[in-house]
Amino acid sequence: MENDRERGACDGGPGVLGTGLLRWVHHRDPGYVAVRRAARLTLVVSTVFYGSRYGIGNPTLATYALFGAIAMGTFAQLPGSARKRAGILLAALPPAWVLIGMGTALAGNTWAAAAGMLVIGFVVAFAGVGGPRLIGLVGALQLFYILACFPPYQPQTLPERLIGVTLGVTLLAAAEVVLWPDPVPVSYRQRLADAADHLAAFLDLTRETLRGRRDPREREAVHRAASEALARLRLADLPAEQRPIAAGVEDRALRACVASMQVLLVKAARLAAEAPPQGSIPDVATRLLAGCADTTRTAGRSLRRGEPTVTLDDLNARIAASEQARPTSRDGTVLVPQLCVEAATLSVAEQVRILAISARVAAGAPADREDTAARAYQDLFADRPRHPWTLYWQQFRSHLTIRSAPFQSALRLAVALAAARVIAGVLALMHGFWVLLATLTVLRTSAVDTRTALRPAVLGTIGGAVVSGLLMLFANRSVIYVAALPVAMVLAFTVGKLLGPAWAQAFFTLLLTFVFAQLAPGGLQLAEARLVNVLLGGAVGVLAGVFMWPRGTRRELRRNAAVALRASGEVLVGVVEAVLGGERPDGALERGRRAVVLADASYAQYHAERPDPGTSRVDWPSVLAAGHHALQGAESTLYRNPPGCLTGWPETAAQLRGAVGRLRSAYDRTAEQLVRGDVPEPGVTPIRCVDELSGIRPMLDERGDGNAMRHLAEIQLLLANCTDGLTRLSPPAPLRPEVARPGERS
Repeated sequence: MENDRERGACDGGPGVLGTGLLRWVHHRDPGYVAVRRAARLTLVVSTVFYGSRYGIGNPTLATYALFGAIAMGTFAQLPGSARKRAGILLAALPPAWVLIGMGTALAGNTWAAAAGMLVIGFVVAFAGVGGPRLIGLVGALQLFYILACFPPYQPQTLPERLIGVTLGVTLLAAAEVVLWPDPVPVSYRQRLADAADHLAAFLDLTRETLRGRRDPREREAVHRAASEALARLRLADLPAEQRPIAAGVEDRALRACVASMQVLLVKAARLAAEAPPQGSIPDVATRLLAGCADTTRTAGRSLRRGEPTVTLDDLNARIAASEQARPTSRDGTVLVPQLCVEAATLSVAEQVRILAISARVAAGAPADREDTAARAYQDLFADRPRHPWTLYWQQFRSHLTIRSAPFQSALRLAVALAAARVIAGVLALMHGFWVLLATLTVLRTSAVDTRTALRPAVLGTIGGAVVSGLLMLFANRSVIYVAALPVAMVLAFTVGKLLGPAWAQAFFTLLLTFVFAQLAPGGLQLAEARLVNVLLGGAVGVLAGVFMWPRGTRRELRRNAAVALRASGEVLVGVVEAVLGGERPDGALERGRRAVVLADASYAQYHAERPDPGTSRVDWPSVLAAGHHALQGAESTLYRNPPGCLTGWPETAAQLRGAVGRLRSAYDRTAEQLVRGDVPEPGVTPIRCVDELSGIRPMLDERGDGNAMRHLAEIQLLLANCTDGLTRLSPPAPLRPEVARPGERS
């Protein structure tokens, strides 16, 4: 027997074939996530469909139970653990009931149903701006209205429809938890904690390097590791369902953590450029850096569930001690290098404080309203005092502009679905909702991507329709479809996803054929209707892609990024004018925040499109980071350097205004280059606080005001850090590889 097995293996027998198949599945589906989901969905759909159709004998109940489970099981992309996904499914039931009720009420009139599709299509799609839970449900919720808004007009069946959807979704939610639950993905909090550990290691090594105890090359290696850890936090590089983009307090605090970490890395790297010769770093600065590393590490750990919350007492005490230091020599002259290092270290500490406060809020810790810094940053980044609905309205309002990528996508989809509904109604198509389903499937954010998605959809539908027609021609017995339906489900839910969109369309066509052959047998007309409807729906999608922002997001990305850069320059000018005696630039800061939000959303959408050679030559993460760093740096600088802190130093006004004027010109120049379609060349030279202050050292010695000198040094460091951000834009980035979309092969 053993020899027989060996011969079978050598001959490519069943054992080898089975092993090869498992390897292929594992390669296509690491962790067997798609296989598990397909198994759960097949069991749920089979149970609700057979039970409703043959157990209860109610086709309407069976239809809505089946489509409710399929819509939530295939079109919804939900974040988190199995229990969290199950909770989101159950929470989505009330909106699903409303959409089904509206569709049922409007199904009797084509134009009323199309008008409802226009409004609901936009509202549901635009709701994805509110966070990953909402964006993951957009496709599924669209289907509930689409299915219900078609004839026959039977409002008396609404209870059966609602019960069917409730049954399907509830069983699917239970199956998520009970049947082969998916492994919990690496959460955004875990990524943040890992990045915080790398940043803490970089701060520790920076302290040792500045004291002459470590090799600077080792510091560079740790810096690269920290940069890579932060790169894994980029929202555009993550699946939509894993992005912390909700308007709630927790997600806002998580985003504040990321922004503070990015600026912290820039400020820590700046320390090496400002440091005097090795070994001459003031002790108070090294102690403060040690406290910064400890607090950063603790802040990262507190983001993990169940870990102690980070506190600010030790860091605040070290900041206070450092602020009392006076960087002067024995004869009273100012030690400019030490002044710049101490100011840079305090700037790093302030950024760590922002990180710690944001981490506390993200961990759900109560606000320390007695801490002045905590209170200021709490209101600025976390917005805990505001009502959640206020936060969501602010987030939606930021995107209520024609320049917003989510707004454009929602409007394009709504118009396309409404047009498809009119065509299906006017032509009185059999199973006209397939037209809208095809439009929803193929429509992308650019005309090129829509045409690309249409080809596999049409080819797969043709293949599925041909096979379906042959089955109905030679095996037109309902018992065959009853027995074969689970097999069709497995193929549609598993093999189709693993092989690609054309196969997915083919197997989904087979699945629909087997379903409707049991609900309302239509013979060969069913396969023909499916093919015609998909062609019409695909054509509507292509036309919508051609006439509504056909180039996708690349033009808006350039325009929105340019607006964000100009706003950043305006913010920096406002900071300088404020410390020289002007008002706090709150208006400029608010405009900058809105501009950065639109630029980030444009990049996230562009990242999912087919790459454009010209646009891909731009280092977009660095472009967007330049805006983020200017805003974050300005906000933290204004806290430590309040308006009017340099009013009594008119000698510095011309120098600061000249420096910030040149920096603003670089931001404006870069913005103009982006709008023209060029690769940005800001044309700026890195500056150092030491060089800027050395030219006015006699005035510093004469004044001897330690606090004012530190304010001046911190403003110079802000301008230096922002200049560093622009210098990173000069070298062209390599072409970005094409990003595979869900359902497509890489």
